[in-house]
Amino acid sequence: MAAGAEPAQPSRTPAVAPRPEASEELALLMSALADPDAEAPAAIEERIIALWSRSGSPTADLLLERGRKAMAAGDLRAAVDHLSALVDHAPDFAEAWNARATAFFMMEEFGLALADIERALALNPQHFGALAGLGIILEQMDRPAEALAAFRAARALNPHREPVNEAVRRLAPMVDGRDI
Repeated sequence: MAAGAEPAQPSRTPAVAPRPEASEELALLMSALADPDAEAPAAIEERIIALWSRSGSPTADLLLERGRKAMAAGDLRAAVDHLSALVDHAPDFAEAWNARATAFFMMEEFGLALADIERALALNPQHFGALAGLGIILEQMDRPAEALAAFRAARALNPHREPVNEAVRRLAPMVDGRDI
């Protein structure tokens, strides 16, 4: 290497590379899901979540799978470890942040869960699951007006989740007042 020459920098490719066709499919699916009369909304939701769970990186996808399996097994510390490695590897992968928020919520680490939900929603404002999770946490923190806003936003994207609809019905009279 010549004196004063800079070492060659390795080319960096993003850890998460969304496919254009996935974006088109997601737009169609989100539109279909928002219809209160949608046929087979559970199947539509399942497909959306499957698309959101594909990062474009085999490593990231494996870390997400391991984190989810650890959560399902009740090993929340291992889940957070896998999902923390995932957000380090793929910081632009919204589902990574949402999954870790879920693990933190299950550990009753609400501040950490809120921070991760905020990041997930910054990356994917249509993430109805993250919005519902936000509503749950805010309601548990005795912030009903903010919780109701989050639940209403989740319901606008996906009106088919009964727990979200129930939360809106429960909180609306408290926040908005009762009709006379």
